[in-house]
Amino acid sequence: MKKQTIAFFEIKDSESSYIKKKLKSFNLLFFDDIINNVNISKFKNVDMISTFIYSRVSKDTMTKLPNLKVIASRSTGFDHIDLVAAKKKNISVLNVPFYGENTVAEHTFALILSLSRHVHKSYVRTLKDDFSIDGLTGFDLKGKTMGLIGGGRIGMHVAKIARGFGMKVLVFDLRHDTFLQEVIGFEYVEMDYLLKNSDVISLHVPYNKHTNHLINKESLSKMKKSAVLINTARGGLIDTDALYHALSKKQLAGAGLDVIEGEEYLKEEHALLHNSSNPDKWRSIVRDNKIFKLDNVVFTPHNAFNSKEALLRILDTSLDNLLSCQDGTCQNLVN
Repeated sequence: MKKQTIAFFEIKDSESSYIKKKLKSFNLLFFDDIINNVNISKFKNVDMISTFIYSRVSKDTMTKLPNLKVIASRSTGFDHIDLVAAKKKNISVLNVPFYGENTVAEHTFALILSLSRHVHKSYVRTLKDDFSIDGLTGFDLKGKTMGLIGGGRIGMHVAKIARGFGMKVLVFDLRHDTFLQEVIGFEYVEMDYLLKNSDVISLHVPYNKHTNHLINKESLSKMKKSAVLINTARGGLIDTDALYHALSKKQLAGAGLDVIEGEEYLKEEHALLHNSSNPDKWRSIVRDNKIFKLDNVVFTPHNAFNSKEALLRILDTSLDNLLSCQDGTCQNLVN
């Protein structure tokens, strides 16, 4: 049987070495550039392509690849691929639906612990040869109440970790999983109840028109003054001006933010690893936002997803997707 050919785009040398070991039954082509910048004659006879989000796979591109049967995106999002054209041409489109549930949950607690034990303040002091502990008295997580807005895969990982710390867990979600509720040991509640009764509130919902500024002046006013707010989901979930006001007026004890409004150009976490201009854009966002000058705010630059294991899961899932198509039963189809 003739070996199928796969062309990989936006690929690193370290990734190509790994791919060669996993896909020995294919002919492999590797390009570090986006598909749109590569001379199509170099890959016009491919059976499959694997891209990242910067490669715009259009109807025109598909037309120029007569043997193309599979487009495997190494991302969760797939809006860079013309799904209508792919369907008409009977081309399967695959994605990576999940890869970092525990990774983001662990980072969530990194932010929580930084706030609860003043880790960020302590570190800055020691850099100045100041080893005093005045003003660094923290609070225990044991016995406190964790409020999770969003009870999906990441939210459930956070719930399990919180229970390990001895916390009571409240969850607001439109869908209820009574099995996990019993196994993990949490309580489903209405939003208002969660806001009023939680010591730590963490966001784990997608961003859309319904969740834009889900946390706003009104919702912030319902929270305990001693509460801390954590966001490792999407920046647009929080009205940043309202949060700044609440923090500066001591209506909220602190905030741990891995995301912030103004980073909309980052469509995917993994994009941070491929777009060299991002650091300058991040610098501009942070410099222009007064919320980062508050000492009760801990900020990380959209880094919750970024672990060696999570990045490897992205690649492994993408390769498994391609392998599954050998016998025509492609997994993780989006079209």
